[in-house]
Amino acid sequence: MGSSVKKKRDKKKDFEKPKLKVGKARPKASNFTDTSFKSKAITLNKSSLNISAPTSQNQFTHHVSLLSSRSDTQRKESLAYLASTVSSQPTTSPPPLPTSVLLPSLLPLFLDGSNGVRAQLLKLLRTLPAHDIEDHGEKLSLYIRAAMTHLAADIRSSAMDILSWALFVAGPALVAAAGGWVKTLKCFLAMLGWPNDADHAATSSSSAAAWSTNRASFGGAGSESKTLVKSLSVLGVFLQAGLADDEEEAEGDAWPFPLVHTRFHMRSGRSNAFAHLNLFGAVRDEEGEMYEGFEERRKLFARRFSVAFERGLDGARSEGGEVGRAAAGAQKVLGECMRGYGDADG
Repeated sequence: MGSSVKKKRDKKKDFEKPKLKVGKARPKASNFTDTSFKSKAITLNKSSLNISAPTSQNQFTHHVSLLSSRSDTQRKESLAYLASTVSSQPTTSPPPLPTSVLLPSLLPLFLDGSNGVRAQLLKLLRTLPAHDIEDHGEKLSLYIRAAMTHLAADIRSSAMDILSWALFVAGPALVAAAGGWVKTLKCFLAMLGWPNDADHAATSSSSAAAWSTNRASFGGAGSESKTLVKSLSVLGVFLQAGLADDEEEAEGDAWPFPLVHTRFHMRSGRSNAFAHLNLFGAVRDEEGEMYEGFEERRKLFARRFSVAFERGLDGARSEGGEVGRAAAGAQKVLGECMRGYGDADG
């Protein structure tokens, strides 16, 4: 009898509500664990503590890796560090990293959406050795054309600054690169809104109608007008680099008579002297071909782009103001470079 009564009492005890007194704490459970203690510790995940500080070479490489960061501020600060490091190097010593290693990380930033990043990028580019840029004309031209035809007006304006720098340090290599002449001229026509009737094989009557309907407006004020002036100025420099007779300047430093055309018999100073033969690359069309001689570029320009640029520059010059002066400068360069070309062909 006693055991059965005890079992009933225990079962009933599970359903009884304990009576709590005011001010008295609730009793703790039998399996209660005290978690009121605090521990202090330093946890370093995937890090190492070294007594020696990182070298300048390691810091430079680290900042190059940060150029692909998602933060605009981080990319800008890394570019500023790289520019200050390269500019502080003696002129006779190379950068901490070769230009061939540095450029693949810099070229995608041509299309960066941050104005501060692109401005800092241009400062870094101006600190790089000019003789190291000539071997990368094709890749440089590819990203410049992508920026020239970008939807954002700020990126197109920055592309003109970068193209102006590239023409200053490696103009002949840029216009002679694969696609660097024809495709860049087409990008200029697209930026300025000038139709090219030669590519569409249109008749004279339809060409005049197309010119009157597709002609770009030059009378804009503010940033649009400044971008147009900058584009026309860079266009004149580009035409000078591609159409000017560079043989006269080269022969000026040659040896005297009876040695003539000595530069054609000397060893090339470029790393890939036979790139124009395209021995191991894909088949190129007329637009992607390399035009190393100014005569080839003149012939192609006269056949495909001469009419479009002459009409466009005439229309821009008639607007007057800064736009008219910039167009007149580009028109003067075009006239001097193409002077006597038609007479010589005839």
